[in-house]
Amino acid sequence: MSEHAAAAHPRLQHHFDSLEQQKDASVLGMWTFMVTEIMFFGGLFLVYAVYRVMYPESFAVASRELDIPLGLINTIVLIGSSFTMAMGVRSAAFGRRRGAALWLVLTALLGLVFLGVKVGEYQHKFEHHLVPGEGRFAPDHIPAEHHRGAEAYFSLYFAMTGLHATHMIIGIPILLVLAVSAYRGRFSRSYSTPVEMFGLYWHFVDIIWIFLFPLLYLIDPSRHH
Repeated sequence: MSEHAAAAHPRLQHHFDSLEQQKDASVLGMWTFMVTEIMFFGGLFLVYAVYRVMYPESFAVASRELDIPLGLINTIVLIGSSFTMAMGVRSAAFGRRRGAALWLVLTALLGLVFLGVKVGEYQHKFEHHLVPGEGRFAPDHIPAEHHRGAEAYFSLYFAMTGLHATHMIIGIPILLVLAVSAYRGRFSRSYSTPVEMFGLYWHFVDIIWIFLFPLLYLIDPSRHH
């Protein structure tokens, strides 16, 4: 690679010949990462499917302890964050530093709203002894014959929603760093790869919730009549 090529753009790393090649490598790396994440969550979904077949009635009874309106609010919040993230990617791609920073900060704020609602839901589970574990799982509203299946349900509930929330907790600081970088003019029409790659990550996290909401909150048809 010539010195001229290396100096072509300040964001071009020395081991790439062009920004296009650098972006292709980033896309490949991000999709590889997301495939591993899909396999990770896929394993949890498989365990969920097995236990739901084993304890269908208990899963339905346990799901009544979840607050559907709060789950729906969080679903709307995340769908909104996907929109703001997409706008942030678009603004960064057009070199609109203030617009990109604003949309990214809004995405982070929506993520914080989601986590705040989830903390409230977790608090409810602790107060009503719905936390799996010896001596801790003692629900008042679930019949004794459903305790085993209900405990399996809440084990999966905390594992799946907790892992999902962890991805958001990791993502929010990154969003704020990207927002600062955008405001400082780091991104332009020729270079906005970090924002684009993080956009893929954020949309993936949102899609996972779209699956979690019906699987965990909407599995008891009798509840909706």
